[in-house]
Amino acid sequence: MVVLHPLSDFIDSDFAVSDLSCSYYYEGRCLQNGNRLKLPRTLMSEAIAHGLMQHIINNDCYSREGKMYGILLVELPNGEQRVLKAFSGLLNGCSVVEGWMPPISGRDEVALEEARTLAQLDAIKQELLTLKQLSERQEYQTLFDEFEQQLQVMSDRHRHCKHQRQEKRQQICNTLTPEALTIALEQLDEESRQQGIERRQLKRQQNVVLQPLQELIAATDARISELKQLRKALSRQLQAQMHASYSLTNFSGRSRSLQELMPGGSPTGTGDCCAPKLLHYAATHNLKPLAMAEFWWGASLVNQDKIQGEFYGACAERCQPLMGFLLSGLRPISIPNRDFYTTTPLLLNTLTHLRSSNVFDSNEKRCNFPAFSIKGEIPILYEDEWLIAVNKPAGLLSVPGRYRDRQDSVLSRLRHLLADGMALVSVHRLDQETSGILLLARDRQTHRQLSQQFQQRQVHKVYEAILSGAVTVEQGVIELPLWGDPENRPEQKVDWQQGKPSLTHFQVMVREGDYTRVEFTPLTGRTHQLRVHAADVRGLGVTILGDRLYGCCAVSSRLHLHARELRFEHPQLEKTLHLQAITPF
Repeated sequence: MVVLHPLSDFIDSDFAVSDLSCSYYYEGRCLQNGNRLKLPRTLMSEAIAHGLMQHIINNDCYSREGKMYGILLVELPNGEQRVLKAFSGLLNGCSVVEGWMPPISGRDEVALEEARTLAQLDAIKQELLTLKQLSERQEYQTLFDEFEQQLQVMSDRHRHCKHQRQEKRQQICNTLTPEALTIALEQLDEESRQQGIERRQLKRQQNVVLQPLQELIAATDARISELKQLRKALSRQLQAQMHASYSLTNFSGRSRSLQELMPGGSPTGTGDCCAPKLLHYAATHNLKPLAMAEFWWGASLVNQDKIQGEFYGACAERCQPLMGFLLSGLRPISIPNRDFYTTTPLLLNTLTHLRSSNVFDSNEKRCNFPAFSIKGEIPILYEDEWLIAVNKPAGLLSVPGRYRDRQDSVLSRLRHLLADGMALVSVHRLDQETSGILLLARDRQTHRQLSQQFQQRQVHKVYEAILSGAVTVEQGVIELPLWGDPENRPEQKVDWQQGKPSLTHFQVMVREGDYTRVEFTPLTGRTHQLRVHAADVRGLGVTILGDRLYGCCAVSSRLHLHARELRFEHPQLEKTLHLQAITPF
């Protein structure tokens, strides 16, 4: 099987092969001596990865599923450079594909058990799909809604009748004789009792009709829970067997099983990611790694948390814990000495703008250019002993998520990279798909003071967006109550009964063909506020480009929403701080 590819398969011959400018480091600590080991992602490796993306575009079979792909630029013993390429997991159901990295040795030892377990898991999946599509669920909901509507109509009628009875009681108490009054009051009381009986009868009828459906749905849900527990147990059992068999080798020649490397257990798929495949192969074939790059391609099915064509670092749960071992024995790679490592010409433009920017008032504290640096792909816009402001890339969480596969974030990276990182606390958040200024505090007091400014709407925020259509008005205000849709989390919707107030000023900046560039100034900070205000017909009625969650169908590599400006009072310096981050689109 041919797995070593010439550079010409991915890039033009005139590309600057010697350009090793670094945009990210795959890194870990050596298990023997604790030294920090690094392997860069360079402009060269990114260019090779873009070449692989083009190959994927031209080959329909790769578009069927979303997954991580990776390349490793290596040097042969004779000094020639070649490229290895890998995919995570399976590619169209296959673990071995011509021209790609083979799975790590050990999989064949559990192949029979794996096939048997995968067949069981597939059967469970099919049964779960059938159970989740139970027709009685919709029938129950329809009947429930009908009864609730009848009850509501009845309640309204009874309430009106009760009000009339109260008025009638007041009238007859002063006009009727005692005997006639007694009879009239008894009649009114009897009317009230009859209406109570009527309501109880309807509730009993509702219970008779709905209870069998409730019991069936409850039994179905119990079966679903049972199947999920069984699926989890089977997955863990198979994973334990595979991890005991999988053996990784590093550049010191040492080999260890995944079970030894992660004795506390590891998530499903550990060892099947691109980085372990690539580095293990290089270590076992006397190849010297020069640079690596991993990217996502295809649809993202889990919370849409991956963007096609975007580069990603080592995943926090599966790859990062292995990186120290995998890189052990690798000689340091010489990277050109530069004041700042950059990923794109756009970042250079950003630096130039910040250096020459003159947008600050004389009484504001200016963000001087030397404070700008890059640590783990996160540009730092401003930094002092109390707070830090970064330019969050699109596709990266602001803070770690609840589940193990959503731990990679701005906060977790900075906590890992900065000496005082563990004390950092995020003051606010940006959506994962949104780029721009994110503010973090270095101590609890600063966090409390800044959070208070946000809560009291004393922070001036400006966003820039490209909308996927034409906006006819030039400027205005959007005011809509927003409420989290419990059936479609994390989607927000306009809800006039339960929604929380949200207010946004907007200004059209320029119309660019079929698109409209808009400046948003939110006065409140509701979840997805700008995205809903743009998409909803009661707002602008045009989705933000790339916002698939709210119905944008236009092809786009990212959500075109950027937190461009942030102005607030520095709680310790008692001066206005005005931060800006150039819009990257």
